[in-house]
Amino acid sequence: MTPSAPTASNPAPETGRDLPLLHRDGLMLIIDKPCGLPVHAGPKGGETLADHLDALRFGLPRAPELAHRLDKDTSGCLVLGRHGKALAQLGKLFASGAVGKTYVAVTLGAPAAEAGRIDQPLAKRSPHRGWWMQAVPKGSPGAQEAITDFQVLHRAGDLAVIALSPVTGRTHQLRAHLSHLGTPILGDAIYGGASRLPGGPKLHLHSRRVVVPLKAGAPPVDVSAPLPPHMCETLSLLGLDPVAVGTAADQVAFAKLGTPESKA
Repeated sequence: MTPSAPTASNPAPETGRDLPLLHRDGLMLIIDKPCGLPVHAGPKGGETLADHLDALRFGLPRAPELAHRLDKDTSGCLVLGRHGKALAQLGKLFASGAVGKTYVAVTLGAPAAEAGRIDQPLAKRSPHRGWWMQAVPKGSPGAQEAITDFQVLHRAGDLAVIALSPVTGRTHQLRAHLSHLGTPILGDAIYGGASRLPGGPKLHLHSRRVVVPLKAGAPPVDVSAPLPPHMCETLSLLGLDPVAVGTAADQVAFAKLGTPESKA
């Protein structure tokens, strides 16, 4: 199924304090989460998305809550439910695979094929770090099915720009899958060997587009987030137009994007 083009849409975003708001209706918000902002508190404390949610009530008695998650260093589209009923509905949509997602990544190296599917189970690498995943053979203890579709948008020397669509939703799935291919994401200090010291490149992974079939019989909510500044800078150095790269990712016809059979 070829996805509908994003609405001319994506007008200039509203702002809830310093978080760009890409979409707002009575049930949900879609914000453009910045790179480096965790959605949950970690052991070291510090600013989190929770610190900003009260500013996104827009007249409702309670703050919105997460309908899904993004890693701290992944930027882009993040869906929030505005009340309990909405969260339950969104939870069912995400669990059934009805929400389509497209990510953009800059990688060190590129897959041999122009497009394809990574069907490689993932398992926890350490019982003490439940978020740290690794690719394992099928049938291995603790293995979880993990599937990612990809399409190479550009090849530029030792780097590549790739559009990705997770068919399953495992922790760190895109990062672990690309590392397994030998093409880790630029700036990935966990799966790509990037330095964890300050001053290194930021993670080049962006949640570009979400397609949410919120109301039966109505067109899905289809929203795209502009690429973040650090990715725009890298793309410009490669001689690429960041806006054109985002548009190209939006136009990739990932199978069943936004339909109940796909899994986000």
